[in-house]
Amino acid sequence: MSSQLRNDPFKVALASMVGTTIEFFDYYIYAAAAVLVFNTQFFHSGDPLSDDLLSLSTLALAFFARPIGSALFGHFGDKIGRKKTLVASLVLMGGSTVIIGLLPTYSQIGIWAPILLCICRVGQGIGLGGEWGGAALVATENAPEGKRAWYGTFPQLGAPIGLFVANATFFLVSYFWGQQALVEWAWRIPFISSLALVLVGLYVRLTLHESHVFIEAEEKGKKLNAPVSVVFTKHFKPMVIGTFIMVATYSLFYIMTAFAQAYSRTPATLSEAGYPMGLGIPANTFTGLLLISAIVFAIFISISGLYADKIGRRKWLIWTTVSILIFALCMPLFLGNGTPTSVFAFLVIGMALMGMTFGPMAALLPELFPTEVRYSGASLAYNIASIIGATTTIAAMISLKINALYGLMGVGIYLAINAFLTLLALLASKETKNVDLTQI
Repeated sequence: MSSQLRNDPFKVALASMVGTTIEFFDYYIYAAAAVLVFNTQFFHSGDPLSDDLLSLSTLALAFFARPIGSALFGHFGDKIGRKKTLVASLVLMGGSTVIIGLLPTYSQIGIWAPILLCICRVGQGIGLGGEWGGAALVATENAPEGKRAWYGTFPQLGAPIGLFVANATFFLVSYFWGQQALVEWAWRIPFISSLALVLVGLYVRLTLHESHVFIEAEEKGKKLNAPVSVVFTKHFKPMVIGTFIMVATYSLFYIMTAFAQAYSRTPATLSEAGYPMGLGIPANTFTGLLLISAIVFAIFISISGLYADKIGRRKWLIWTTVSILIFALCMPLFLGNGTPTSVFAFLVIGMALMGMTFGPMAALLPELFPTEVRYSGASLAYNIASIIGATTTIAAMISLKINALYGLMGVGIYLAINAFLTLLALLASKETKNVDLTQI
């Protein structure tokens, strides 16, 4: 392949990183807004509890839209190329986020306010469904020999960067304008500011060359008319294996963010059965601890790429998953009658494990599929796993109530079960670090 078709490593890293940064930035700012703002600004049922539930329910729309996006963008990514599709997914995802920041409220346009919010949330989900797979392929299909896992960590670094920037943005907005202004109008700032990330991402992605791996497949006549259907008919097993390999990653992520945050901020009381219902840690204190742990998350993502290239993805992830299982069962030791110090230890260890399991995924999942269905297969596995993993959020929130009867071990057991499922999938998989992406 001629050298002019090879992409600059810096551009590859930036192009793959910016989309996942927006993905996780979006997750956090939307989740924060759903709790703090949308319940009063976009819903008006007359019952505050119902408004809270309606606001939080919009979070789920993106999770169920993501597989649709993975099928849609996967189809075109395998037919017309990674570059064009990745640009389109970024425009849809980033555009939907910016529009949310410009939406009129219920007091201005009535019922159309929540309808438009839901439409934008679905748009985010569809765009997100195509984003990760394309970013992973940009990174790995352009990686030098023997460095696919390392290059695959660049889209994964978007997670801690997005986590850090989102929390820092809300912290600064609240600090400078106050909580009341945040609820009334300042919540729009994080959404509109994502436009800067979108523009940077578009510029970089438009200057990329198409992946040489895709071009070689195209020249060999390997393109398919319906790549998504081929994934289900001929590559169903690797899709299922890939999905369950991701389950522990998603479950741990939501436990470390959604559950830990809710439990830490809930007032420190005991249930009738004697179990702690929360820790009563101030919101800004927890946010500060989360920001520091996000740095740990990023460090271990980078470490995981180096070792996954050295010893193999399968071996690295097996030992990481066993560690997650043990960590899950130790949850009561950190959070039962916890202090800011013990919560910080929980966040640091959990985020380190999160980095270790999340880092190699951008290399591993694409390696399970041949070039002609790689975008579709990797995206579907990743996003179907997000739905399974997202149930952890629901379970974790419910467990705040269940905890009154059974304690924190219930949440830990739930995470351990998901880790065990991932372990089984890893044991059923084969090592892929030495495969040639042009030959599978």
